[in-house]
Amino acid sequence: MQRNIFMKYTILLLFWFNIGFSQSPYPQDYFRSPLDVTLVLSGTFAELRSNHFHSGIDIKTQQRTGLNVYGVAEGYVSRIKVSHYGYGKALYITHPNGYVSVYAHLSKFSPRIQKYIKECQYDKESYEVEVFPSPDELLITADEIVAFSGNSGSSGGPHLHFEIRDNEERPINPMLFGMDIKDTKPPVLSAVYAYPRDRNAHINNIKKRKELRLIPNEKGDYTTEPIEAYGDIGFGVVTYDQQDLAYNKNGLSNIQGFYNGNKTFEMDFKRFSFAESKHINRFIDYEVYKEENSRIQKLFVQSGNTLSMLKDVNASGYITVEDSTNTVYKVRLRDFRGNESWLSIPVKGQPAKEILEAPELKPNTYIIANQVNELEQGNVSVYFPTNTFYDDFHINFSVLNDTLKLHKNTIPLMKSYTITFDIKNYSVADKDQLFIANLYGYYQRPGYISTKRLGDLLSARTKSLGTFTLARDTVNPTIKPVNFQEGKWLSKLNELKVKIDDDLSGISNYRATINGKWILMEYDYKKDTLTYDFDDHINTATENNLKIIVTDNVGNSTTFESIFFRK
Repeated sequence: MQRNIFMKYTILLLFWFNIGFSQSPYPQDYFRSPLDVTLVLSGTFAELRSNHFHSGIDIKTQQRTGLNVYGVAEGYVSRIKVSHYGYGKALYITHPNGYVSVYAHLSKFSPRIQKYIKECQYDKESYEVEVFPSPDELLITADEIVAFSGNSGSSGGPHLHFEIRDNEERPINPMLFGMDIKDTKPPVLSAVYAYPRDRNAHINNIKKRKELRLIPNEKGDYTTEPIEAYGDIGFGVVTYDQQDLAYNKNGLSNIQGFYNGNKTFEMDFKRFSFAESKHINRFIDYEVYKEENSRIQKLFVQSGNTLSMLKDVNASGYITVEDSTNTVYKVRLRDFRGNESWLSIPVKGQPAKEILEAPELKPNTYIIANQVNELEQGNVSVYFPTNTFYDDFHINFSVLNDTLKLHKNTIPLMKSYTITFDIKNYSVADKDQLFIANLYGYYQRPGYISTKRLGDLLSARTKSLGTFTLARDTVNPTIKPVNFQEGKWLSKLNELKVKIDDDLSGISNYRATINGKWILMEYDYKKDTLTYDFDDHINTATENNLKIIVTDNVGNSTTFESIFFRK
């Protein structure tokens, strides 16, 4: 049976490669739903997330874990990844038509897949694993239960993250394949902004970003008060969509801009590549996002924004407003079901009156984006590779008492850069406990950044500006039993659970054994727990010695040991 399915898969795959995408790019009846409940979404495809576009849809699981997750079509398991963060427990199935379906934040896999991955975990003595089964190892039949929904990884609550990718690993909106989501509501517009392109342009006699007063009408569309403008002008919108069965504020499917009836801009949220997802910070107004937590989607294209979702962009999306003209700029907002909202902005061409502006106070160092930039002061150096930034700009750079101030985190970056601290003046004992931290929040709390040490140099790579310092972690991690006590019989327990924590640099790794044999303990960082399933049958003796070693990111370590009995 397994061999027949594999042969069928191989023949269909070869057939698909011969005909290409052109004849049936988005098959409507090929994929079933991954769940057998009504599909209600908490997240839509390509909606705006922190530093990336959302690569799938998030399906609500009725605030529960453990719902059956089905393979959406026959195929084979081509990848399994288990990690503490990110997708958590994730499954990838390659289908005969060339697409790959992805299922993430799972609680566990189906029994035969669970057995397969646990053997890999015990073989590697690691909870975190990534494996790529061969096409004939884990064949999947239509309507087969492949996993159970969960809340693993960086999930903010129980749900199923589901993706469909093409043969180039590009995620595609799963709703294009016929998945039924009830949505009769048009998109909502909550704010609109106008942007002068340069110092020769203005909006209402202002030469910087200007919020416009939004006026909704009875039909669900919007307008603004007429604006006076001159020169090259761009616009930006804050918008979201809501579906019928959920209150979540989700992303749109398409945004278009028109000037005097001619299309100037289109953003079509249909498909993208993971490599370009970082340019979301160029697409939105990153400064407003970091300072006000609001994502303005810019309907114009600046240098470095190479998003493939951009279509029909004319003159980079800007409009040119001339003197003594009366024109209208329109925006069409659409969700996947075709519900629309329109925005109209009346524009009157008017040269700027004399504008008295305070002289601009520029920071002390100039960055040239298309070359290497190196900064150094005291015991701190900073290395920016070529094209770390989109634009040239003046950066604020200063060092005082092992604290580096590197501008504000309001400038988007394309690449990571390196910060290096010289720690030769610290004692030997202190050097072992130092790390580089970014200071965040109102109270400027230190947050660990992955730090490497080479002799007397500490270095860290990061992709955001801000304030950084040397921090010292002198406290060992803590380990506390949750559901058992020393010397007790645990015959009725299905699992062992302990709570682990570290006060500053965070948990780096852990290792657990029973009677000297490594055991698989699942780390839930959101609950600070390690859990061992007795069904793994590692303990065979009546008297058992549990030993757990937990190490933080600077090498502080704690060992916990406990004796328990079990029949």
